[in-house]
Amino acid sequence: MLSDRALERYSRQLLLADFDLDQQEQLAAATVLVVGCGGLGSSLALYLAAAGVGRLVLADGDRVELSNLQRQILHGDADIGRDKVFSAQDTLERLTPDCEVTALAERLAGQRLVEAVQSADVVADGSDNYPTRYALNRACIAAGKPLVTAAAVRGEGQLTTFYPAVGGACYRCLYPEEGADSALSCSESGVMGPVVGALGTLQALEVLKLLTGWGDNLVGRLLTLDLKHWDRRLLTVDRRPDCPDCH
Repeated sequence: MLSDRALERYSRQLLLADFDLDQQEQLAAATVLVVGCGGLGSSLALYLAAAGVGRLVLADGDRVELSNLQRQILHGDADIGRDKVFSAQDTLERLTPDCEVTALAERLAGQRLVEAVQSADVVADGSDNYPTRYALNRACIAAGKPLVTAAAVRGEGQLTTFYPAVGGACYRCLYPEEGADSALSCSESGVMGPVVGALGTLQALEVLKLLTGWGDNLVGRLLTLDLKHWDRRLLTVDRRPDCPDCH
């Protein structure tokens, strides 16, 4: 049962004609694993906490650097040198006491990754390297959990949900070649800060949709955005019959 304070806090969501108290309570009961507290993870985590998600588990092994601050809005000047997850935890706890934040200052792997995925209702991937993404993909498939993943660089971004348990494709269906150490990175190619923020915000919206059933989700579809030129495409993503991860 939501308190009177919570009803006022989330009143603008509850005013929606197709979003009700039961859905707000679903958010309050939910756990979301956020992998990466950088550019994507910043707006993602902020909007999930603000929307009323009851528990966020943040995982990131990096520390805050000055060059992060142009886009990673969970952190500030005073956080330079701190573990990103603890800086993020402080920011989110100042934002709302309704959200329980667990900080894991590590790059999740092995059994730790498996346990973190199993404890979540939805997994949100804001990582910046292929080994983590492929490992997350396999862990989510094994646990039957939806994986919301986004990427952003330069002025472009993309967003999708991988959920083979309900018939959708997996990450390896879309990107079958495993072995590269890093994705195209902001440190090499550059990025406009609000582009990362926009993709992280859309990622948060997708997580909220999966948790509550509000609106349409991106299972089996890939949204691509060129925000420099305002170009948008929505593509179908099919399962690969020879995918070694989800078949």
